[in-house]
Amino acid sequence: MTEIDAKPGLDGVIAAAKQAPGRGLPPVHLWNPAHSGEIDIVIAADGRWIHEGATINRAPLVRLFSTVLRKDPDGYWLVTPVEKMKITVEDAPFIATALDAAPDGPSDADARPRLRFTTNVGDEVEAGPDHAIRVEIDPATQEPRPYLHVRRGLEALISRPVFYELVEMAQERDGMLGVESGGTWFPIGPVEAPVS
Repeated sequence: MTEIDAKPGLDGVIAAAKQAPGRGLPPVHLWNPAHSGEIDIVIAADGRWIHEGATINRAPLVRLFSTVLRKDPDGYWLVTPVEKMKITVEDAPFIATALDAAPDGPSDADARPRLRFTTNVGDEVEAGPDHAIRVEIDPATQEPRPYLHVRRGLEALISRPVFYELVEMAQERDGMLGVESGGTWFPIGPVEAPVS
């Protein structure tokens, strides 16, 4: 029996996540543990991780949990080699909290734009073909809900200030406002008609 086997639930998740090599992500997409269950962890819509009603305030612990998070067809799971624990995610598991817009080339004149986002758990993601930006409209408020694909089906809600930055740099194409990154065009909303 390994050390991880002896630690069920939250302790087992912490132990397994700590064994990830370097700063890389563990291969959770390859793990298919026989044991599964549920754990009272909620990722709130505002990005807070909550365990048994209390917010987890230790950023390194939240980062650790985020590295073993996986989205399956039946929900979100914290996955280790020996068990997987289902959690609740109210919206997206991550929040894109910062944006760096930089040209990709030797001079600004011939450079293609690159948009690099940083999430609340420290992931750095460059928007492009494998990391799409998409915008939904909230049916209740009619407000845009922008998202960035982070990895393997996991998304980050783009925070309001970061979305405003995208809107400021947006260009018009075929009646849509959008941004380009990594050679890919991402529409973010319709061009609004001028108010008369």
